[in-house]
Parts: sequence; structure tokens; C-alpha cells
Amino acid sequence: MSGHSKWATTKHKKAAIDAKRGKLFAKLIKNIEVAARTGGGDPAGNPTLYDAIQKAKKSSVPNDNIDRAVKRGSGAEAGGVEYQSITYEGYASGGVAVLVECLTDNRNRSASEVRTAMTRNGGTMADPGSVSYLFTRKGVVVVPAADGVDEDTVLVAVLDAGAEEVRDLGDTFEVVCEPTDLVAVRTALQDAGIDYDSAEAGFVPSVTVELDEEGAGKVFRLIDALEDCDDVQNVYANYDVSDEVLESVS
Repeated sequence: MSGHSKWATTKHKKAAIDAKRGKLFAKLIKNIEVAARTGGGDPAGNPTLYDAIQKAKKSSVPNDNIDRAVKRGSGAEAGGVEYQSITYEGYASGGVAVLVECLTDNRNRSASEVRTAMTRNGGTMADPGSVSYLFTRKGVVVVPAADGVDEDTVLVAVLDAGAEEVRDLGDTFEVVCEPTDLVAVRTALQDAGIDYDSAEAGFVPSVTVELDEEGAGKVFRLIDALEDCDDVQNVYANYDVSDEVLESVS
């Protein structure tokens, strides 16, 4: 039976990964559609669309899917959906502030999904504005660590383009800038021949809450549940965990 059990476990894991991959693809495609609808279907003249396409390609979304999303969003092909952007606020275990960004064609469904994920995983919804003040809108470019690419290399490449700081996260570097400098920073990396995984505006916490192993486990479970909601695009939380805690929770 041990062989059978091993296969069942592997199959279950693969199914979970495929499901996550499917959800990720759907979210990336939705981003492309919205970007194309907002700024037109030409990536050369629409930096938001360009970055949405690049992120999708980095995540192995097929080119056909990307092309169809651009056409739907720009109106060149029928079938596009009118999405609304909604942000929900709440608290996770330990007083960790949570911002949840959604793109949806049904506000009631999104609100219900987010509320259910929150309450089932030790979180609580909060009134608009009660959490968002703890975050600042920033441009964030994620650069994978590679041979010949270290913190100093990245810093030199982006310093004159408006970058505020470069954070070493181990496997990746995070370049933080003003949202208006995002294109300049991304272009500076490209000109320096440095590969990047994503470039987009996001929320960076101004204060953080230190978590122990138990607290981190609870917060990560809540974030996983929120990210599993179809309408949720991004989840931001102001937690901080040490490498030791992260390793033990993993």
C-alpha cells in the first residue's frame, strides 16, 4: 500500500498545484483585460498593459490566452467583462492589518467571499479607511537573484531612475519607488540587462507587526484563504517574520 499512498499523495499535491496555477492564470488574464480596457491594447503606449503581459509571461501563461485577453479588453474581440476594482480592509490574528484588492463583475459575491474567508480564518472585516492608512502606495519591481546580480548591481542600475530602496529578500530583490517612477525603474533594469519578474504598483506597510511561529501560521492561513477567492487579485498585510519563524512555518 505504501506505493499507492505515495502516488495518491503526489496526485493530490499535483492537483492542488494545478488548481493554484489555474487561479493564478485567471487573475493574470483579468489584469491584462482591465489594463487593455483602461489604456488601450498597444503595450508600447500602455505601460500598465506591458507590465501585466510581462508578469503573465513570467508565470507561463500561454501567448494565445494573453493575446485574446488583450483583444477582449480593447474591444477588438467580443466577450470582455466590465470589472470593478474594490478594496476591502480587515484584521488578521494578532492585530495584523490586511488590505484585499479585488477585480470583480459582482460586488456582492466578492464581499461575501472575502467576509467568509476572513471569519473562517480568525480575521475580522474593518471599516473603510481604518486599515489603509497603515500602507503607502508604491511601485514595486521584483528582481530574481542570479549570477552577477547582487544588491549593489541592482542599486546602481536603478538609483538615478527614482528608486527609493532595494530590499534583499534572499531569492529576490525588491526595488521600491514612487508609482510614477515605475516605468523609469523597470526601463533602467532592462537597459542594464537585468531580468525582472514583475513591475506593478502595490501597497507597502509603514509599520509592521512582529509574529511568532503560531501567529505567522494563523496569518498565512488567512492570506491563503483570501488569495483562493476568485475575485481577489492581491492581499497585503503588515506582518514581519524572522527567517527562523518562516522556515519553521514552511
